[in-house]
Amino acid sequence: MADSINYLLQSIGFIRSELKSRSEAPRQNYEGAPHAWVELDAKFLNAFEGISVDEEIILISWLHKSRREVLKVHPRGRIDLPEMGVFATRSPDRPNPLGLHRVKVLEIRENKIKVAPLEVIDGTPIVDIKPILKKSDDR
Repeated sequence: MADSINYLLQSIGFIRSELKSRSEAPRQNYEGAPHAWVELDAKFLNAFEGISVDEEIILISWLHKSRREVLKVHPRGRIDLPEMGVFATRSPDRPNPLGLHRVKVLEIRENKIKVAPLEVIDGTPIVDIKPILKKSDDR
């Protein structure tokens, strides 16, 4: 097995949300997650060109409050369920805490994008944005 290599991720912006702690956040976006704003760093505004209101996108976040040493969890935090490896779950606690969030663009204002629903907490770094591809889409 190859040696572990460290990689450098750069945030492109941050989430501004009413959710201030992990305990407030729903486990999945469809479980009552609120609207939130993605505040992009101004140097990345040109990279957002082509995204429009009412479009669905995928936000990739760095779940900065996660515990990276965790390798096994009880799914959904339910201790009545047997532990599983984090790679078999959607737990935010994992070696590389990347979050994937399918959201709808509700509004665009300068360097801010209002999206919903989003279950991450205020201050969460965003490391990438991807379009939702249709079969005929060639982006």
